[in-house]
Formats: sequence, structure tokens, C-alpha cells
Amino acid sequence: MITIYHNPRCSKSRATCELVSTTCNTANEPVEIVEYLKTPFTVEQLKALHALLGGPLRDMMRTNEAEYATLGLDADGVTDDQLYEAIAGHPILLQRPIVVRNGRAAIGRPPENVAALFD
Repeated sequence: MITIYHNPRCSKSRATCELVSTTCNTANEPVEIVEYLKTPFTVEQLKALHALLGGPLRDMMRTNEAEYATLGLDADGVTDDQLYEAIAGHPILLQRPIVVRNGRAAIGRPPENVAALFD
């Protein structure tokens, strides 16, 4: 199963969906597309997703969104738990798209990043 956490208004997200369906998914695995703005993550789900992605938590955040600054997430001393809560409460802060396959995940920025999940 391939899961794509998708925002249909985002060109990178649309391009990643297209890349997966036309180029990467040669085995025709089932694909689930989740519009995460309509179905936000819980903190526990975000922690699990972060574990699949690896790297710093802020890498899975859209730090250029107005909410990031408004919520003071750029301040010193902000904890990971506060960041998880912020993403759960404001899903626009989640980097997009994110593709999950076989216990691994990748952010599709650029869309070609997800190709590594199919190697």
C-alpha cells in the first residue's frame, strides 16, 4: 500500500501524485490518497510519520507559513511536543506531499524525492 498525504491545491503535491501513478508505481500497488487538511493527523500519528521520515522534525514543517510565525514556533526553546501539537492543530504546517511505502516515507519536494521509495 502506498499512502500519499496530499493537498490538491499544491502543485508539488499534484505532481507527486502524478509521478507515483505514471512512473514509480510499476507494480500497480494500491494507492491511498489522504487529504490531510480534511483529515488532520493526531500527535501520535505525526510522531509515527516523523519516525518514518527521519531527520529533524522541522524538516516536515512548512516554516514559511504565516501560522509558523504567529504561533511563535520560530522562538528558542520550542519543544518537539509543541511542534507536534502545532501541526496537529494547524495541518497547513505539515510539509507536503508525503509519500509512505513499505515502512519508509519521503517528502515530495521536489516530487522526484519519492522515487527512492520505489528502488
